[in-house]
Amino acid sequence: MPACERVRDRGRANGHAVVAEIARELKLARVSVSLAQRDIAATVGMSQPMYSRIERGEAPNLTIVQAASLLEVVGLRLHARAYRAGQPLRDDVHTALLARLRASVHGSLRWRTEVPLALGGDLRAWDATIVGDGWSLGVEAETRPRDLQALRRRIALKQRDGQMPFVILLLADTRHNRELVHNHADDLRDSFPLSGARALELVRAGANPGASSIILL
Repeated sequence: MPACERVRDRGRANGHAVVAEIARELKLARVSVSLAQRDIAATVGMSQPMYSRIERGEAPNLTIVQAASLLEVVGLRLHARAYRAGQPLRDDVHTALLARLRASVHGSLRWRTEVPLALGGDLRAWDATIVGDGWSLGVEAETRPRDLQALRRRIALKQRDGQMPFVILLLADTRHNRELVHNHADDLRDSFPLSGARALELVRAGANPGASSIILL
C-alpha cells in the first residue's frame, strides 16, 4: 500500500474514533443533566434527527465547531491538540536522501525503511535502520530542518523509548543545513559525537559506527 494511502487511512480511523468518543461523552452528559435531545438540538439550531445521529455515532462528518457547541450545552468544554504520533508523509526529496545513504551502506548490512518502535501502540518509526552482526542503529532523515534543538530532543526520545543505541541524523548536504550544523556544533556534540565522515566510512566498510553522528549527503 502506498505511503499516502496509509497516512490517509490512519487519519480517517483516528477521526472516526474521536467522533465516537465525543458522541459517548455527549450522551452521558446529556442524560446526567436530564436534557432531552430536542432541547440540545434546538439550542444549537439543529434538527432533532440530526442530533440523534450524532449521539449514536452516525455522523462521521461532525465538525469541530458543531461538537464544541453541543458539548457546551451539556456543560463540557472541547479542547483539541495535535501531537506527534506517526510518520508524516515524505516527499521525493526525502526518499532520494535516504536512497543516497542506502547506496553507501555495505552489502553485508541489513537496511530497512519505516521501522516502527518496538512499543505496543506507539506509532513512531525510524525512517530507516541499519543492522549488522550484533548491532543496529536508527536513521532519521531531514531535508531542511529549522529547529535542530527540537529535532535532537525528538530523536533522543525515540532513542530512549525504542532502545536504539545509536542514531544517524541524515541531512541533505545544502548550504542551509551546513550552516545550521556549524552554528549548533557545540550543542550537538554530546548527542552526535562521531563525525559524519567517519560514520560514513564505517558503514561503507560494513562496520559498527559505535556512536551517533550527523551525516550530510
